[in-house]
Amino acid sequence: MQLKIPVAPADETMQLRVLEPGVLDGREEEPKPGGRGRRKAPRPSVRARFLAVVGARLAPFVPFLRRMRPRYPRPGRTDWRRWLPSWRQWLGVGGAAFGISSMFLTIAYATTDIPDDLNTFATQQDNVYFWSDGTPMARTGWVRRQAMPLKDVPEDVRWAVLAAENASFYSDPGISVSGITRALVRTVGEGDTQGGSTITQQYVKNVYLSQDRSLGRKFDEAMIALKLDNKMSKDKILEAYLNTSWFGRGTYGIQRAAQAYYGKDVSDLNVSEAAVLASLLKGAGLYDPSLSQANRDRAVERWEWILDRMVSIGKLSESERAKYTKFPEPLHQSNQYDTGKQSDYLVELAAQYVKKAANISDQEFDMGGYQIYTTFDKSRQTELTDAVTKARKEVKEDAPKKAETAHFGASSVAADGRILAVYGGPDHRRQGFNESNATTVPSGSAFLPFVYAAALEHGVVKERGGEPTPVTPQTVYDGNDDIPVTTPEGPYWDRGGDKVRSHNDGNKSWGQITLHDALANSVNTPFMQLGMDTGLDTVRDTAEAAGLLSSSLGAQVPALSVGSATPSAIRMASGYSTFAALGEHTEPYSVRKITHNGSKVALNTPKPKRAVGGEVARQVTEALTDAFRTDHPTSPGAASFEVAGKGGTTQDDKAAWYVGTTQDVSTAVVVYRIDLSKSLEPLPLDGIAGTPNSGVPYDIWSSAMSIG
Repeated sequence: MQLKIPVAPADETMQLRVLEPGVLDGREEEPKPGGRGRRKAPRPSVRARFLAVVGARLAPFVPFLRRMRPRYPRPGRTDWRRWLPSWRQWLGVGGAAFGISSMFLTIAYATTDIPDDLNTFATQQDNVYFWSDGTPMARTGWVRRQAMPLKDVPEDVRWAVLAAENASFYSDPGISVSGITRALVRTVGEGDTQGGSTITQQYVKNVYLSQDRSLGRKFDEAMIALKLDNKMSKDKILEAYLNTSWFGRGTYGIQRAAQAYYGKDVSDLNVSEAAVLASLLKGAGLYDPSLSQANRDRAVERWEWILDRMVSIGKLSESERAKYTKFPEPLHQSNQYDTGKQSDYLVELAAQYVKKAANISDQEFDMGGYQIYTTFDKSRQTELTDAVTKARKEVKEDAPKKAETAHFGASSVAADGRILAVYGGPDHRRQGFNESNATTVPSGSAFLPFVYAAALEHGVVKERGGEPTPVTPQTVYDGNDDIPVTTPEGPYWDRGGDKVRSHNDGNKSWGQITLHDALANSVNTPFMQLGMDTGLDTVRDTAEAAGLLSSSLGAQVPALSVGSATPSAIRMASGYSTFAALGEHTEPYSVRKITHNGSKVALNTPKPKRAVGGEVARQVTEALTDAFRTDHPTSPGAASFEVAGKGGTTQDDKAAWYVGTTQDVSTAVVVYRIDLSKSLEPLPLDGIAGTPNSGVPYDIWSSAMSIG
């Protein structure tokens, strides 16, 4: 018996064969008779030439490639081992995978660019407004964020965050390989995503990428983080991270978080408070102690862990750690610094002013990050608001129907132009316009001081083209009622062909009266003629120089001298403050300083300009002082000779004013009626404002100015 060995089956895989020399050569063609003996060989095909070249170069590797070829089941093996690749195959596959992965990552890194545009929401901040004493007044913006330079963040605060989130921040390459691996395993194995990000990766996610939870976004995050780590310094990355992270309570950035949770700037935090804020980065909804007892328990546990972690990484001594045994309870949630019924008016004024004076566009301003230090005095604002609120309540009780259409505007302005307080209305959110800044109703006899100042400054002209004649407080004019207004050529005629006549309150005649006494007693008729003699253009120019807006002065007719102009309460107070400043006028302004993320912004603060001479201003103030003493002889201000002011009424009873000055602060108050549902035409007051010199406007003024 013979043992027959079966023939091995043919190899089923393609094998590279090295062609023998000459195989590709064409058959030589016999030369034709009579020819020149030239041979023509056919040109090899591209495929044939490629195989020839590649085959020759790969010939040495053919045996190795044959051994790498998987053969299943593997000969010489038994059981399940027959199906396992050899170590050479494992090595080959691993090497190929490593090479391909390295090439892919290298290409991905090279082709990844750091986006030029940051997420708008991630960089948007709020604007914070401050009272004149530097305490916070209000904030505006869609988000609560204020960027803070890293140099202003205490080192303990920084390391509390690093201990909680990324202790190896200053030594890692911007990514955590182990963290990314955990995230990938979790995502593939359980269908969700997991953390494991460095601070650099978290910053990239916050400001460059969307918040979707996917492997693609995670890969982009890692590539950008690597590149960012090579481009930016670690301190810059940390600063950006601290200013864009979410801390709960509507706050972004550690500065606003410090204010929201502890009512202080980040520079004033201690390490214990910083550890509480650092714990919020893991999820404010789970770690804000004010939300629930479970939250508080988690927050206390993580607070302790962060402080212990700081000790373990050498950033907090054990003796210092021992000081912090009591959990620093954050403040309860509040709408701290939000705008309100009255502060909305202040914010509106300040925002309008600062954008113009600092040359900031609406778009830039709306992106936030500005700290606006206003001129508003908190105590004066409170007193003025309380005074008007009380008056409104009393008017509503006395005349509820008329009170529905009553409006009150008021403002206090310092002699150097600072707007100290305004009353803009009962609620800015229900009433969109500011009554202290509205040019709605005539100024009436409150305008007389400007006519007086113009005459004292420039004199009068009795003949057309003649030289001006000086005027003094003792110059006498006709104070009788219903006297015609004259020009050098004769009576002044209106367009209807009637002589223009002037009238006094109550149609009272005063006879011949000095200009000083006429102003002190609010006698209109001398000033209507005085305006004509001085020149209405001169009166207008003087009123503008003192602070009234040209747009509010109206037509240049005789009625201008007795208050046809419609200035706002702010501008009337500003005009009277010019006299208190000895004739120098400073445009009213509401912002004294502005910074952007702590850096000072250039602000065009107005400078004083000469409106009238100092002696003229003093004479006007003397007449206004006598006006106050005459109308309020029992007031403490009358005895001090330091209060100057007068009431203002209109002949058609459309408005009631009181404007006065004390201690270099002027306040103007106006009361009027308008039914906004029907028209913008002022309605008669019908007695709701009281008497001209001791009614509602004066009561508000005296309360706001603390005049008994």
